[in-house]
Amino acid sequence: MKKGWKKGLAFLGAAAALMVVLAGCSSGKKDNSVKKIQDKKTIVVGTSADYAPFEFPIVKNGQKQVVGYDMLIAQKIADNLGVKLKIENTEFPSLISELKNNKIDMILAGMVSTNQRKKAVAFSKSYYTVKNVLLVQKKDADKYNTVASVKGQQIGAQQTTTQEQIAKNQLKGSNVVTEGVLTSLTTELSQGKLAGVVVENEIADNYLREFPNKYAVAKVKLTTPKDQRSVNVAVRKSDKALLKRINKVITKLQKDGEMTKLFKQAQDLQAKYGTK
Repeated sequence: MKKGWKKGLAFLGAAAALMVVLAGCSSGKKDNSVKKIQDKKTIVVGTSADYAPFEFPIVKNGQKQVVGYDMLIAQKIADNLGVKLKIENTEFPSLISELKNNKIDMILAGMVSTNQRKKAVAFSKSYYTVKNVLLVQKKDADKYNTVASVKGQQIGAQQTTTQEQIAKNQLKGSNVVTEGVLTSLTTELSQGKLAGVVVENEIADNYLREFPNKYAVAKVKLTTPKDQRSVNVAVRKSDKALLKRINKVITKLQKDGEMTKLFKQAQDLQAKYGTK
């Protein structure tokens, strides 16, 4: 009886030791997200090129390409890793699925790190802070001053964005129309099919610069919740090493004052080539 009891203890001890070893192996699993990218010599960024000056298409030397503030940052990340940058352009609502399905390596698309999105992906430190406004036709600049004034109106917002949430939560009584592509909404606005489109302030400013006689910002006040203000790079939650490198690049760009220069560079590109 005593001998069997000792054998039992020995067995339990061995089992416990094995569990510790296995747990150690699991927690110590090597993150090779950076190595994978460097081995294939390319990092793939997913974006939605309808969001100038963050990302937009131009034709240069007869070739169509996607450029913008986010793409300039993406290039800096690629340079830091010593690889080429490949841009995959798709509709905004599909980007997180594309990332989780390993079709892209990161997202730069003016994406805000909401609490809901944080459940699905990991985000870098913020590189831009936004607020939101209602873009309208210039003739309606003084028409929509209050929430009550947009009641019953058709208001556009890009699908699955924070702007859609803001439109639905704050412009009560309006009919919110969503599209996967922002430029479809602004075209409908210019045609009078929509009364306004909820957009980030920089996007609105961009439209006002490019089309000063066509658009204006309404006086109705929109509040941007705290968890919907920061624009970030998104990566898979498992890609911790890649996220660390991205944060390093962003920190350096911010410290050196390069972020402001890159934004100006994107604006200059749009002024020179327009958006196609």
